[in-house]
Amino acid sequence: MKCGLEIHVQLETDSKLFCDCPTNYKDVEPNTNICPVCLNQPGAKPYPTNEKALENALTIALMLNCKIDQNITYFMRKHYDYPDLPSGYQRTSVPIGYEGDLNGIRIREIHMEEDPGQFKPDHGIVDFNRSGIPLVEIVTEPDMHSPEEARTFLKELIRVLNYSESARGEGSMRADVNISIEGGKRAEIKNINSIKGAYKALQFEMIRQKNLLKRGVEIKQETRAYLESQMITVAMRSKEDVDDYRFIPDPDLPPMKIRDYEIEEVAEAMPEAPHHKVKRFMEQYNIDEETAKVITSELELANAYEKVAESVDSKFAAMWMKDELKRVLTYNKFDFVESEISPEKIIELLNLLKNKEITTKAGQRIIEQLPKNIKNPKEIAEELGLIGVVSGDETLNAAKQAIDENPVAVEDYKQGQKASLNFLVGQVMKLTKGKADPGETVKILKEILDK
Repeated sequence: MKCGLEIHVQLETDSKLFCDCPTNYKDVEPNTNICPVCLNQPGAKPYPTNEKALENALTIALMLNCKIDQNITYFMRKHYDYPDLPSGYQRTSVPIGYEGDLNGIRIREIHMEEDPGQFKPDHGIVDFNRSGIPLVEIVTEPDMHSPEEARTFLKELIRVLNYSESARGEGSMRADVNISIEGGKRAEIKNINSIKGAYKALQFEMIRQKNLLKRGVEIKQETRAYLESQMITVAMRSKEDVDDYRFIPDPDLPPMKIRDYEIEEVAEAMPEAPHHKVKRFMEQYNIDEETAKVITSELELANAYEKVAESVDSKFAAMWMKDELKRVLTYNKFDFVESEISPEKIIELLNLLKNKEITTKAGQRIIEQLPKNIKNPKEIAEELGLIGVVSGDETLNAAKQAIDENPVAVEDYKQGQKASLNFLVGQVMKLTKGKADPGETVKILKEILDK
């Protein structure tokens, strides 16, 4: 299998690419954020290219390690007929960046486009609020060889776009997926709007093409649609070649030239890319790659970690933020910023653990209470009666009591069922109200039981 992607994502701008209409198309009535330019009315000419959109596209190209084309940049008219395109053509730029790379997947080119409107064929209506919003199109080489590789790439790409603060991320993504099996022609699956959708479409299409080849049926070069409700692809039309679009330079838009100082300004101002941040975290904080990837999965989480690591041992902080904090965020379906957990609260919690004012179990209970909670960790610990660590004789007495009260679990342990030890640890925790140290508890129980 060979797979290449064409990913379209809206750029983060206040106004459209060739006019001053606002870009908040989701929160307004249909066909209200429009003007004669959006609708390509007779005599309406596009404004010069939105400078913020060009700057954002440059940022993304540089974060994806692209070379920047410093020849004359201009827009072309890409002709095709569809109800959401009133002009009968879509304005698309020549490549701005080329020969990039993201984790071993080559980026062929990056360019800008204008978004078409939203056509709803089941109702026969078009909303042009989206028409003219600036897009960045990222075209990869066919370097992916499984649906899993494509999914991993898309996740990493969305992470880069979120870090760039220049694009609207997966919520505005539309991907065209090109797939072929060795010995067959290429099919393009259009307008997939999620990472999960791309993965499912590739799974289905890979099996469909393999089955056709096994039966000796020639695979057609065609454009297909992905039906999300059924998780299948269906034929739409024969695949267009470049010549079918009749590209011509747009005579209404002035050409542009990207100069050295503009590239330098964008490079200096742009955020650190997540794949670069992973490498730096591994070196600077002495953490493993998996931990670094989890912590950098969100820009705000990565920033919080760096602040926490200034006050707390970096490896200890990484362990808690990777395992316990991410567990709580995932369970609550929160991004880190949505949880309203500040770095200061994380530092306070970790200091309580470090100073042995609370147990690990207590720390886990406290961190579960932190999302959207105005109280600090110590206040939560005091309310739940978790301050203090039981050790020594108190733990020993609780362990003996747990053993006396649970003879079946003791017998199971002696018969080789090691999981029963966890049950006994839980009983000790219950008797000590979670204040016994788990490691010490396990050690004491084993010493008694193994006699």
